[in-house]
Amino acid sequence: MNSDEDLAVEFGAIRPRLVGVAYGLLGSLDEAEDVVQDAWFRLGRADRVEIQDVTGWLVVTVSRLALDVLRSARVRREEYVGPWLPEPVVTGADPADRVTLAESLSMAMLVVLESLSPAERTAFVLHDVFGATFDEVAQAVGRSPAACRQLAARARKHVSARTPRFGVDADEHRRVVEAFARANVGDAIDTLLALLDPDVVLRSDGGGLARAARRPIHGADRVARFLIGVAGRYGVAGRFDSTTVNGRPGLLRFHRGRLKGVYGLTVADSRITEIFVVMNPQKLRSVR
Repeated sequence: MNSDEDLAVEFGAIRPRLVGVAYGLLGSLDEAEDVVQDAWFRLGRADRVEIQDVTGWLVVTVSRLALDVLRSARVRREEYVGPWLPEPVVTGADPADRVTLAESLSMAMLVVLESLSPAERTAFVLHDVFGATFDEVAQAVGRSPAACRQLAARARKHVSARTPRFGVDADEHRRVVEAFARANVGDAIDTLLALLDPDVVLRSDGGGLARAARRPIHGADRVARFLIGVAGRYGVAGRFDSTTVNGRPGLLRFHRGRLKGVYGLTVADSRITEIFVVMNPQKLRSVR
């Protein structure tokens, strides 16, 4: 291994990817960055003579640490007030030198990943999202490569069953999102209903720190009336700004100049099928 200076340069170059791996496992940028920093400290204490591949060593170490955090986080999230949503990655607020976000890690995907076991999620994220070999996955999970292959297969089947079959391109997605914003601000419930899939689901995360729905809201009529009610509460002092949320067109909601929420929307066949509203101020810190 090279000098400490060379090692620091190499770590700095791959750090955004490591944060991306940890974020895919945890859904939290703060926790992901803590895990990556811990891995860096461990690398400094490791026997460097035995480390032939620094990147591989760090990916495995970050994954192991994130898996430990994920197991303990599941208990906390079961006690969370209302739906738990991942911390959003907003383009512009989270520069590329902080995290390399895999294209597939949308808000919807991260919510689906929450339903997997920690081992299944780790196998899927490492292999299917980041292209790690099953030998590398095995080192992170502590199981055989064959067992990890089965974990990834189960996870893949589960993810596939809950992923929209017919998505839209970025331009169409953006068009629908912008129309959604206009309908909300203008209290146009009929226009809003035309944009919503009949089986749309809205999940809002206030974490007990912001006013939000405590349970998912199902169905176009209920979701539209909820959104119009929220818009009425904000009044003329509220506005939406277009942005990119986890690689997809999304929205920032402001009230009197203060950020109140990040909206991620899933669009399929030109209709909105899922709405994710992150209002927990602790999850909006990086956006500010």
